[in-house]
Amino acid sequence: MNDYRKEVYQLMLTTNRCIGVYYEIAKEMGIKENTLLLLDILSDQKQHSQKQICEDWHIHKTTLNTIIKECVSAGYIILLPQKQSKEKLISLTDSGQVFADKVTRKMKKAVQHAMEKIQNEFSTDFIAIFEKYVEYLEYEYKKNG
Repeated sequence: MNDYRKEVYQLMLTTNRCIGVYYEIAKEMGIKENTLLLLDILSDQKQHSQKQICEDWHIHKTTLNTIIKECVSAGYIILLPQKQSKEKLISLTDSGQVFADKVTRKMKKAVQHAMEKIQNEFSTDFIAIFEKYVEYLEYEYKKNG
């Protein structure tokens, strides 16, 4: 049986470097990393539930709650009631969209150029491969954990 520690270590280092770039962008923009993430998520101009954001992005509910409260106070987001649910939907206000565009501009530009280079040199198949790796990892952890 192969020992994949070296490969997994390299994968984790690379993932952490990627997260570090987002941290540096948030720091430069004067906001928290998770605030940058939330504003980027909401900048698609759709409504999102807190539950869905927590599940999809693995942000702890209390962390997201804090960020939401800060953004509501700043006038960047609004909480909208859902029919037949106590949970509210989260959406950017007009000023929130302007702010989100401002703080995510540098990140989106860097992402766009990086992905164009990847597409030209290789392909974006690595995304599907990485998703499959995580799917297998979750399955194996739950099966053997």
